[in-house]
Amino acid sequence: MPTDCNTETAMEITPKTRWQYRLQSGLFLVLFLAVIGLLAWISHRYSFEADWTANGRNTLAEPSVELLKRIPEPVTIVAVARNTDLAPTRRKIEELIARYQAVKPDIRLEFIDPDTEPDKVRQLKVTVDGELIVSYGNRSEHVTRPTEETLTNTLQRLLRSGERKLVFLRGHGERDPGGRANHDYGSFLRFLESKGLKGETLDLNQSPTIPADTAVLVIAGPQTDYLPGEVKLIREYLEKGGNLLWLHDPGPLHGLADLARALHVDFVKGLIVDPSTQMLGIPDPSFVVVTRYGKHPITRDFRYMTIYPRAVGIRFLAKANQDDERPWQYTQFLLTVERSWSETGPLKGAIAYDGGDETPGPLTVGLAMSRKLPEAGDKQAKDGKGKTVTPKDKPKPQPEQRVVIVGDGDFLSNAFLGNQGNRDMGFNIVNWLSHDDAFIAIPSRSAPDTRLTLSESTWSLLGLFFLFGLPGLLLGTGLTIWIRRRRQ
Repeated sequence: MPTDCNTETAMEITPKTRWQYRLQSGLFLVLFLAVIGLLAWISHRYSFEADWTANGRNTLAEPSVELLKRIPEPVTIVAVARNTDLAPTRRKIEELIARYQAVKPDIRLEFIDPDTEPDKVRQLKVTVDGELIVSYGNRSEHVTRPTEETLTNTLQRLLRSGERKLVFLRGHGERDPGGRANHDYGSFLRFLESKGLKGETLDLNQSPTIPADTAVLVIAGPQTDYLPGEVKLIREYLEKGGNLLWLHDPGPLHGLADLARALHVDFVKGLIVDPSTQMLGIPDPSFVVVTRYGKHPITRDFRYMTIYPRAVGIRFLAKANQDDERPWQYTQFLLTVERSWSETGPLKGAIAYDGGDETPGPLTVGLAMSRKLPEAGDKQAKDGKGKTVTPKDKPKPQPEQRVVIVGDGDFLSNAFLGNQGNRDMGFNIVNWLSHDDAFIAIPSRSAPDTRLTLSESTWSLLGLFFLFGLPGLLLGTGLTIWIRRRRQ
């Protein structure tokens, strides 16, 4: 009876085929090792990192990267840290500085071991292990707690060409730059000091001169009238080319009408009402939300909303400016929405635009002004015959005078500084006024929220799971595997 069968043919192995197999295996091994070696060389020469942490905590923030791109010269960092395995300070410093070196390779890091070089540590006046001495040009600063925030702030201070001093006028109920009250500017001044700016107060009644090293003179919401002599001093300061920040709250000018005329500005009657704030959950109609910014260095790359409680509109009198020998160039850099208006009546009940003496929007909340000033001694020289002598050297660029007027002083106060982009806007204004334009587009970044907030019941369930659930799951898995193996 015929049957079906499968026939298998085996390939005959000869010395030749055996040699071919060995050659293929050898070539494969050589190529495999070559690929492994090539990958090792590439990984040593090139690196790739990915930061998946919350808010990118292990990579430099965008403000730090932008700052490093604007530092032209090399930076030297000397770190004092022990070289032991038990002290991980040196490794943490290396990881932090490596983030900066990835953007700016000419940052040089040097280590000093306090155990082996104590004399040098005393000479550098180092007080704690892990302290950094950051040097740029002929300036240096100590950093006792090396973090990205402290190191970036230190680099900002070192990059400034010199000390910038803000002088706040006082004696008329102005906002206190060092005060802790809701209407004061203590929080804002501390933030500015961390960036290398200094603040001080000046009472013109006690010291009837404005210091020559004043970078910006600040008038912040006076409550009583300035004396005519004080206004004269402020105007003389402007005539000499001084920079001014005028934060005017709604209400009377308190003796500063002559200053407003000298600057060719006027304030709109009434209080600005912004109906769009109701959509954001702000019931107070006197709050103004600004998302529309004019084209100006102060608002370059600015992408945040800013809030102004109780703001007043500003008008620039262009015709009056035309008669000035040195005319002002002005920019409306803070603008309200078109639906806003200046309300002259009480803010009670149903509020609507009624026309009459009310001014419709958009209204200007912030006005930036600048003008070129002639340099001292730039008059043309005359020879003995009265002819003009042309200098061989090209004239230097004329200095620029800058003034910013904001129709609200509350947005920088302790109560409202943390709202949206208020602090960054104030920082940009001060940087532009003090001619530190390189810092304008570097917004501040707060630390990410890494806390996990759960209810008490949720915490109890998690505790029970890790105490009983997880051990029971592991025990059950082990028993299941053991039983299956016993049955085999």
